[in-house]
Amino acid sequence: MRDASQFPRFSDAEIASRHERVMGIIDDNDLDAILFFGAGQFSTDIYWLTDWPGGREAYVLFQKDGAPVVINQLFNHVPMARVLSVIDDVRWAGANTAATVSEAMGKRGLSGKKIGLVGSIPYRHYLRFTEDHPDTTFSDVSNAFRMMRTIKRPEEIARLRKASDLTDKSITAVAEGLKAGMREDEIPYLIESAYLKEGGYAGIHFMTSMSMTDPDFPVPSQFHSSRKLQNGDCLITEISGAYWGYSGQIHRTFSLGQPTDEWQKLHDVAVEGYLAIENTIKDGATTTDVEIAADIIHDRGYTILDDLLHGVNQSPPIIQTRKSKRHENSEITFRENMAITIQPNVMTNDERMGLQFGETVIVTKTGCERLNAYPREWVVCKG
Repeated sequence: MRDASQFPRFSDAEIASRHERVMGIIDDNDLDAILFFGAGQFSTDIYWLTDWPGGREAYVLFQKDGAPVVINQLFNHVPMARVLSVIDDVRWAGANTAATVSEAMGKRGLSGKKIGLVGSIPYRHYLRFTEDHPDTTFSDVSNAFRMMRTIKRPEEIARLRKASDLTDKSITAVAEGLKAGMREDEIPYLIESAYLKEGGYAGIHFMTSMSMTDPDFPVPSQFHSSRKLQNGDCLITEISGAYWGYSGQIHRTFSLGQPTDEWQKLHDVAVEGYLAIENTIKDGATTTDVEIAADIIHDRGYTILDDLLHGVNQSPPIIQTRKSKRHENSEITFRENMAITIQPNVMTNDERMGLQFGETVIVTKTGCERLNAYPREWVVCKG
């Protein structure tokens, strides 16, 4: 018989703390309830609230006066939700998810009240809610919730350590297994074999292989080709092994043969930029401080168009360099126990070649604590 003890679990004290903090957001924003939405496995907001990894379309209705309820769209996910969810009231949404959620709002006395929204709620659902409850005030409190979640508690940091260890093992597997003649789309087998046997699961496996003397792609690709690696190639990567809702992202470059001078210089600047950012971050530093530190990448004659850093699982803060930022971001102050992925993707200005160097860290009072232990170097493979 399946029971929750057969799965990784957060403690009762951890869950109670989370629910208490949600109530704090309700009080701070003068709300009567918050409606959370998530879609897909390990939908992080739903998982954080329920200790159940989530389903294809799931809502959690959390109200000031009354027990919370989970409403899930796909019935095949409901039995496991009833095993794992710390919220006892788990319901199947039936044929119309929006109608079921809207009905639950009405039956719980929330018509005409103030409801906060968290997550990318489908527009058709939102229209149904506003049509059924025209006197209800809906407001987006996603940012307040996400910023609250940026500070990780000890049990979350333990998950991040586990995920980072699994990610290091996957990087080691690539370093030891990469060889000439291997197809690019075979490499995920090396990566996944390293962590699946230890209870991990796939986060992201972005990678691109190319000749070092004829580079043609500046970023790790989301899709893997059937191209066969050859001596003289390099492989640029962005890899995350994950463990029950938390990922340990890392970025390293591999080659079959020694790097060319051009590639080594590019890698050295990426590491230099990474260290400038890492050495800037500590409790009390700001995202503006990081943007200034990252100027060194442009000063060295390169550019960066991707995010400089982001919170784990794509949470705040998410920033770019001052020269390449896509929009003006509100300044964020780093706080102790934030979990950050630093990931400068340094490129030539013609976008002909580029690579990422990065790791996942925890912000401390005086700096950053590494979660990845893999050496900070260009990896030359023997294969």
